Amino acid sequence: MRSMIVIPARLASTRLPRKLLLRETGKPLLQHTFEGAKTATKPVTICVAADDEEIAHAARGFGAEVLMTDPNLASGTDRVAAVARLREDMDIFVNVQGDEPEIRGTAVDLAIELLERHPQCPMSTVASPIREESALHNPACVKVVFDDAGRAIYFSRSPIPHARDWDHALLRAEPPIFYQHMGLYAYRREFLLELSRMPPSTLEKTEKLEQLRVLTSGHTIQVGIVDELTVGIDTPEDYQAFVSRAAGR
Repeated sequence: MRSMIVIPARLASTRLPRKLLLRETGKPLLQHTFEGAKTATKPVTICVAADDEEIAHAARGFGAEVLMTDPNLASGTDRVAAVARLREDMDIFVNVQGDEPEIRGTAVDLAIELLERHPQCPMSTVASPIREESALHNPACVKVVFDDAGRAIYFSRSPIPHARDWDHALLRAEPPIFYQHMGLYAYRREFLLELSRMPPSTLEKTEKLEQLRVLTSGHTIQVGIVDELTVGIDTPEDYQAFVSRAAGR
């Protein structure tokens, strides 16, 4: 199956203004995401779906193909769908959020493999075990629970599952009990176009999580597990922590 990575890139951001262009590491945050995603081996191509010429100029500067999308689109999913409408030659589109600078190509490849292995599944994503209590209670860390076949049951900003009798040993359990959802999705093209036309669900609007639109409409999201935890950049503190990690590598 032919697959393509799309990195939706929006200039405006609420908690960390213009975050994709921050470059304390010597390169824009968006470039880190692009370079990490590009190490995937399954996709045949990758592009940045930009909403502003300043983002587009930066992306072209580090060698990315850029497709301009309507700045009024509501979400990153809508930007990926805009690319999908133009690329009928692709079967699978992988949405890598631009603020995931530590994303690895192995996670992208896994998301694609899940759709290859599960032909009836329209969408996939990845998750990583949570081992820190602070992450479990952080609303910016989206949690996911799934069934024994790896199909998502629910995503939430709250700790799920809720441990009625808390014990720190739960964070060390094998197999893990708690999982953090990571910022990438893979969609079959036809489903992505359908998803972009669906109205937001009540749960989606409540939690501010697009993937709940998929579950509440009765569709399946297959979840793969990766050991490497990546952290999306939402706040100045997130970015400074990333800069420190990058300096240590």
